[in-house]
Amino acid sequence: MRHFKHVLVLIAILFSTQIICAADSHGEEATEEFDPMEMIMHHIADSHEWHIISYTNGDGEKVHITMPLPVILFHDGQLNVFMSSAFDHGHKVVNKGDLNYFMYHGKIYLTDAKGTIHYNDEHEVTNAKPLNFSITRNVSSMLLSVLVLLWLFIAMARKYGDKPSTPKGIQSVLEPLILFVRDDIAYAQIEKDKADKFLPFLLTLFFFIWINNLLGLVPIFPGGSNLTGNISFTFVLAIITFLVTNFYGTKSYWGHIFWMPGVPVPIRLLLSVIEFIGLFTKPFALMIRLMANITAGHIIILSLFSLIFVMKSLAIAPVSILMALMMFMLELLVAVLQAYIFTLLSALFIGMAVHSEEH
Repeated sequence: MRHFKHVLVLIAILFSTQIICAADSHGEEATEEFDPMEMIMHHIADSHEWHIISYTNGDGEKVHITMPLPVILFHDGQLNVFMSSAFDHGHKVVNKGDLNYFMYHGKIYLTDAKGTIHYNDEHEVTNAKPLNFSITRNVSSMLLSVLVLLWLFIAMARKYGDKPSTPKGIQSVLEPLILFVRDDIAYAQIEKDKADKFLPFLLTLFFFIWINNLLGLVPIFPGGSNLTGNISFTFVLAIITFLVTNFYGTKSYWGHIFWMPGVPVPIRLLLSVIEFIGLFTKPFALMIRLMANITAGHIIILSLFSLIFVMKSLAIAPVSILMALMMFMLELLVAVLQAYIFTLLSALFIGMAVHSEEH
């Protein structure tokens, strides 16, 4: 219990440090009004650099320590690669050949040598954008999670070797989880003689989502990325599940979608339209569920800390930090729960598609 209290105190300090840095992340003066919405959106959005810490030096200047990331842009047949530090946190125009790039609100636009940004009547930026293949913070976090997964499972595989032994260390942690995914997800939703074919996919899905959820909860570098709360990420995962499900779908599966047996023809025509739409609504639900739950957790935690700056009182700090810690503990549960739900529903959809004909 004593060590658990120490962990809570450490987490509180880390979160407090992160939120104080967030208040200064845009170089705001102390007299300016704190905008919680801007701070929250800045932290849950992707970026071209990985923020580490911000502080005020002895001269009263804001200092931002960040890890620059590769910027890869393609426009008009010209490929340009450079580090994001060239933008100087969005204060400088980067010239490459006859092209000028400017970072505005985290997005890169084509501009002139002065960095002019044009707007329409709705105050939307009208500057052209180059094709952006940059290694952003979310991409870097994803690559980090891949390295973590490789390290965990390669280390586990080496411990087995040629001589089976009692699980210990990393084995004792991962083996029950692997058996859980196999027995309670794969075998429970897919026929056993077919489940082993999809087990590597389901195991990868579960651990990949879970590890990225946990990395997103780490409030300091190299954590804090809202990867699983990014709709592009969840869209790709949902598309993969969609392709696996329908590629391995049996004749019976497709028959029950477009010409279900034992149903009057007029009803078949109506149901076939509904079933066809259902092919797309299922992966859509997977995509939105994961994205919404993870993003909501980040927003709530940051909002609770923002109360300190909105109310401009340290008296609210203990309550704010305590509530944020409670939310953080809940998010630890949500991290594994969302990985479980995504994997379970994927297994369910696959099981329905490969199910053998019974009549």
